[in-house]
Amino acid sequence: MQEKLLFPSMMCADFRNLEKEVKNLEEAGVDSFHIDIMDGSFVPNFGMGMQDLKVISNITEKSIDVHLMIDNPGRYIDLFVEAGANIIYVHPESDNQLGRTINKISDSGKKVGLAINPATSIETIKPVISLLDYVMVMTVNPGFAGQSYEDYVDLKIKDLVNLKSENSFKVIVDGAISPEKVKYLSNIGVDGFVLGTSSLFGKDRSYSDILSELRGL
Repeated sequence: MQEKLLFPSMMCADFRNLEKEVKNLEEAGVDSFHIDIMDGSFVPNFGMGMQDLKVISNITEKSIDVHLMIDNPGRYIDLFVEAGANIIYVHPESDNQLGRTINKISDSGKKVGLAINPATSIETIKPVISLLDYVMVMTVNPGFAGQSYEDYVDLKIKDLVNLKSENSFKVIVDGAISPEKVKYLSNIGVDGFVLGTSSLFGKDRSYSDILSELRGL
């Protein structure tokens, strides 16, 4: 069985008890803490901020991946590196100098991720796909939690999985990821899952039990 990478979406965590949330998730064995950064421009919402990243970075020794849903992300790579990000996702839709931004992330010693919206074609990222550590497919339109999974994205996910053998990136999915989706998508070759309210948060169960169950699917 393929090992699953499980990333809790910290936008869905209980911020009244953030340190406890991070510690409980860490003890439950998450692979990385997923932080959504939104600017109210690239997406019509505001998400977590630099201070949230710094707080979580100071609490945990685990990896932190940052999803930049912002315009011109290349301007801010150094700030996120200094704040503790280990994996940095940018959107090709938001960056006119994508190659330069990818090089900046890589040169900083961090892992490079691209996040692609549901309607974005794989052809958009093929010129740089050999430079990537992760490709994160959005299975909802980014900006808001609690949306429904867009089934038409499955074909793109399958195509990306087929491209993995020629490259070294991992395929991650983000958006309305239920236990049923974890099972289905892992069976077709997806490597990792961003987990929110559909499978992890707001349940009357321990994180350890939930993550153990998801890894066994």
